[in-house]
Amino acid sequence: MSQGQGFGFGLGKMKELAEAFKKAQQVQEGAKKLQEELEEMEIEGEAQGGLVKVVLSGNQEPIRVVISPDVLSEGADVVSDLVTAAMKDAYRKSTEMMREKMEELTGGLNLPGM
Repeated sequence: MSQGQGFGFGLGKMKELAEAFKKAQQVQEGAKKLQEELEEMEIEGEAQGGLVKVVLSGNQEPIRVVISPDVLSEGADVVSDLVTAAMKDAYRKSTEMMREKMEELTGGLNLPGM
């Protein structure tokens, strides 16, 4: 073993490790802030040009459903299908928004599964 190599964990590696811990702490703080923002967000999905709307929080919790009186005469099956379509639209939008926010939060990190 040559002098100064130790166990292969030199000063440069310590600096990289310290930077990694610092970045992880920033991500953790950002995740907490993002969670608070998501709780306040409202994401709207719609069907049939807005005749049926479903609103979810950023955490995908249902907030409300708005159904136009014009749709009610179409019957329960049609209303049910439109509510389901609006729910799927809201879910898709919220999932896409969360993915974008997480990419912003973890930008520059090489995390497994991201």
